[in-house]
Order: sequence, then structure tokens, then C-alpha cells
Amino acid sequence: MPQRPGASLHAGVALRELDEEEVLAQVLPLLPADPDAVVGPGDDAAVVITGTRIVTTTDTVVLGRDWRDDWSSGADVGHKVVTQNLADVAAMGGRPTGVLLTLVADPAVGLDWVLDHAGGVGEACRAAGVGVLGGDLSSAPPGVVMVSVTALGALPGDPVLRSGARPGDVVAIHGSLGLAAAGLRLLEAGTPERHAKAVARQRRPHSPLAAGPQAAAAGASAMLDISDGLLRDGRRIARASGTVLDLDPGRLQSDVDALAPALGRAAAQACVLRGGEEHSLLATFPGRMPPGWRAIGVVRAAATGQAPGVLLGGRPCEVGGWDHFRQSR
Repeated sequence: MPQRPGASLHAGVALRELDEEEVLAQVLPLLPADPDAVVGPGDDAAVVITGTRIVTTTDTVVLGRDWRDDWSSGADVGHKVVTQNLADVAAMGGRPTGVLLTLVADPAVGLDWVLDHAGGVGEACRAAGVGVLGGDLSSAPPGVVMVSVTALGALPGDPVLRSGARPGDVVAIHGSLGLAAAGLRLLEAGTPERHAKAVARQRRPHSPLAAGPQAAAAGASAMLDISDGLLRDGRRIARASGTVLDLDPGRLQSDVDALAPALGRAAAQACVLRGGEEHSLLATFPGRMPPGWRAIGVVRAAATGQAPGVLLGGRPCEVGGWDHFRQSR
């Protein structure tokens, strides 16, 4: 299996040989500045000017739980943690504006990996048009590496919540389904060459960030990003809204067909329905959808005695998906 690009976790001078200021002096030039920051990295806290409501969110990735060093470079990890945070901002209808970055690392980790990681964070932020406001750097016990990002976003209108779906709304998706999960399966099997795009999406997920504010402006009634699987995240909208999301298998067939040659049909279907880390946007609309969205189902009222949830072709289905503590996927 080809090695992932970038520095290995212990490449370069070990962090224990440097002090915090020496590390930051090399990291900070790799990160984009926020033009709205009155005070950026270097002081006790950042100061930003804002004239609107702010969306905030945070996520953490952990070595061995969310990535493997033999599969993902430091830059890949940077892209992943930035994307999953900015996707949450977009799913509220917000426009990402800045991030705070925290790295907690075993002092044996090499500076080259840290700089590779910072470069990936910088690339992802520049692509999204956001700056890095600041963050924190801390040591950890042997073998532990954790990266956390807190993202900020501007909210021009009302937030789009999970709880707004109503019977008769269209269920729609913007972006891909199952690619990241397929990439994970192929990496686990040692056959990444079978679907290079899926492996790339697992290493560096993509989210259609601009589609979130566009959906909000078009009147989306509920929205979230697909981080833990289509069925599991769809159930979150259904439960919050007290409704049933009935997904049409026929409208998901093209997603399954695209993955089946590399995985087999059963595994491809599992990835499309239950695969996480995709960060496409799932929303419900009471009227016309904006460009780029495709309908995959409809919102229905829960029948008497029926719990809110997700149906597939009108039938109950096993939700599956990722859960941090039950470790299902």
C-alpha cells in the first residue's frame, strides 16, 4: 500500500527539545490571519470585530481513534478537523469566519509533523476564506496526539435548526454520500487503489460550505451535516422535529452504483446509508430547493404510536452509523 504523503509523526526535532515559543514561531507563519481580528495569535486571547450573530462550534480528533498515522499525514489531519468544524457552521446557515486551533501532543512528536499539520490547517482555512485567530499548544502522555478546532461563523439570518422539519417537506442532500466510509474500508483492506477518490475523501473530507447559507436563504426548515451517517443524522432531524423522514432508495441508487465496483453492492449500500465523515449537507425544504440540491425523500407525520425516525422506502431500517462510545459504524 502506498505511503501517505507528509512527514511521519516523529520526523524532525522532537517537541521536547523545543519550547512553546520556538514551536509557535514556525507554526504561525503557516496559518492565515483573520482580517477582522483586532488582536490575533500571540496574546492571551483574540479580539475580533463583529456586527452580527455568531455561530460557534468545536470538534476534536484523536490519534488512533479518528486517524491513523500510517494512513493520514499531518496535513490530512489538519484538513479533516477544519472541514468538520466549518461544516457545522454551514449547517446552521452560517458563513465561516475564523478558527481557533489546539494541539495536544506527546513531546516525542516531531516538529516536521507539526509543521505539516499546520500547513494543512492553513490550506483548508485559505480555501474556505477563514483566518486562524489563535489557539493553544500543550503536551500529552506518551502516544497521545489530539487536535481540536473551534470555529466561528457569521449568521446573517435565523439559524437553521434540526427541529424545523414539517410533514410535506422535501428531504434533500448537497454533496456526496458514502465516499469517506468507502475510503476507510479500502484502507482497512489494504486496497486503496480500488477507488482513489474515496480514499482521498477519507483523508481530506469536503463540505459544500456555501450551500448552507444558500439553503437558509431559500427557506430550509432543518439542516445538518452528515458526520455520522445518512440514516443516523437523518434520525436526528426526525427526532428533533417529531417527524418521520422517509428516504427513497431509488434516489440513492446512483451513489451505491458508483461505489459497488470497488466494494461490492452490499458494502457500497452500507457506506451510502451509514457512512460517516462525509460532511455533505442534509436539509428539508418546504418549497423549491436552491441549485445543487437533490431530493432523496420526504418528511411525513409520525403515525399514531410511531416514534419519530427514519424509514427507507416506507419501511423501518437499521440506522447504524458512527457512535463515539458504542463504536458502531
